Amino acid sequence: MHRAARPLIAYPLTALVLLVGLAGCAASPAAAPGEDADGGTRSVAHARGTAEVPESPQRVVVLEPVQLDTAVALGVTPVGAAVLSDAAGIPAYLGEEAAGIESVGTVMEPSIEAIAALEPDLIIGTESRHAALYERLETIAPTVFMASQTDPWQQNVALVAEALGDPAGAEQLLAEYQERCDEVAAEFGTAGSTAQLVRPRDGMLTLYGPESFAGSALECAGFTIPEQPWEDISLDVSPENVLDASADLVLVTTTDVDDASSMPAVIAENTASFPELHLVDQSFWITGVGPLGGMTVLDDLERILAG
Repeated sequence: MHRAARPLIAYPLTALVLLVGLAGCAASPAAAPGEDADGGTRSVAHARGTAEVPESPQRVVVLEPVQLDTAVALGVTPVGAAVLSDAAGIPAYLGEEAAGIESVGTVMEPSIEAIAALEPDLIIGTESRHAALYERLETIAPTVFMASQTDPWQQNVALVAEALGDPAGAEQLLAEYQERCDEVAAEFGTAGSTAQLVRPRDGMLTLYGPESFAGSALECAGFTIPEQPWEDISLDVSPENVLDASADLVLVTTTDVDDASSMPAVIAENTASFPELHLVDQSFWITGVGPLGGMTVLDDLERILAG
């Protein structure tokens, strides 16, 4: 008894259906710049107008310390970041999750080629520093610019969070920071005391005012910054005017807090005018702008006040 022959056409038809299906997948357009794979975008108002950014950016490049700090604090690890100097690199206080972030040059001179090579889907920069690069950056990926790095850092945190799609996250981070400030102020009774952060550089002493990141942290923790004719966020004074830096608590930045010789002699020799004098880590007191840097500064301040 002979079996009925199977229709030979069945296999070619099946193959044809598979091929058509695969062809349909291959023909699906890739997401355009600024879109998620599903095409979702958001409008973000910034210093240069409005940018259409992905709903959930996955490959972010940041060109400013506050942008790097805020992104990491919100759980978004950038693929690339501009650093303050090649020697400093990515700040250690940001933790291991940030250690693998690629450098794309310095904050003052980002590399367009290095940024493009990372194929970002969002770039965040600063008008006051990167204005000349905006058009070129925009051809690589949607670009959002803060107005200035000297603006109140909390405002810049809010803009970065908006660009990343997590404004509520920023509100929570800033609320926790304020709560921590209040705790330090209450624990150590800082109200009525003065404090000053000093950064030695280029033969001068830079004093940081209340609008600076470090100065605002000290005032948030209850201290008062002595009045000065502030030039934006800081003021440079010559060594012969070192007493302009005097306060109840004076903090001097260094790259090595264990190196006593990094304390400028002109300050160390005037102990009567600087009764409470401490070296502090420049990597977060100066460059740690943002929620994580703010908490690190407050932890360090608490350590100092606890004595």
